[in-house]
Amino acid sequence: MKIATAAYPLDPLPDWAAYKAKLTDWVQDAAGQGAELLVFPEYAALELSMLAGPDAAGDLERCLHVVSDLTSDVDDLHADLAAKYGVHILAASAPVFDEAYGPRPVNRARLFAPGGGRGAQDKQIMTRFERTPWDVAPGGKLQIFDTSLGKIAILICYDSEFPLLARAVSDADLLLVPSCTEALAGYSRVRIGAMARALEAQCVSVMSSIVGPAPWSPAVDENVGMGGIFGPPDVGFPPTGVIAEGVLDQPGWTIGEVDLAKVAHVRADGGVLNRSHWGDQTGRDAAPAVTSLR
Repeated sequence: MKIATAAYPLDPLPDWAAYKAKLTDWVQDAAGQGAELLVFPEYAALELSMLAGPDAAGDLERCLHVVSDLTSDVDDLHADLAAKYGVHILAASAPVFDEAYGPRPVNRARLFAPGGGRGAQDKQIMTRFERTPWDVAPGGKLQIFDTSLGKIAILICYDSEFPLLARAVSDADLLLVPSCTEALAGYSRVRIGAMARALEAQCVSVMSSIVGPAPWSPAVDENVGMGGIFGPPDVGFPPTGVIAEGVLDQPGWTIGEVDLAKVAHVRADGGVLNRSHWGDQTGRDAAPAVTSLR
């Protein structure tokens, strides 16, 4: 299959029609290149906050509510596009107020299948900014989505830097990592996390990024990144582990071809068997003795 992962610029959209046209153009472009899975970045839904005007977009609290209130319509649009173009789409994650998880919003990514199936994955671990001053909350538990493309799991940005979260979804063939990073250091952290998780679980990880400035939004005003598709550097995969990557801060799709039969093969008979040997750590991961060599 072909996977398209976005380096996505945010625009100060004037109205819903402009958002619909932009999203449709992006989906149509990827589908036209043969992509079957499209991955949008973390918090790219915040461009919708401009639909309520610059004052709302520029207010850290108001922008959360504006975007959350639009999520149902956004989801219906993604579902329609997934069906029309016969693709799976991971929508840009959005702040969503959900009473099931308390009074503060969660950071939620939603996955749409062409046959009408919908799934949602919330971020597990908040960054410092999400904790203070934004007060975004952890949401629902991790899930694996069984799709016609294979088993898919989602670790949103910072979540990809925690190996035990990835281990919990290690039955997934594809690990999607939508991200939003304001500096090269942040992008590098998430990229390293995505590549490390592909190594440990012997799977394919797919990283998307917001790119470029959005000065009208204090939450996502500066953005650095690019798209990337990674596998374990082992049998059937590139020796660097990089299946495809974009150009830093250049908007557009990065498209790579992935054969999940190679995931099954490397897990069964790779040069190393990280995923199978994970349990060998048990009993060896206790607090180490400190030996003085002074």
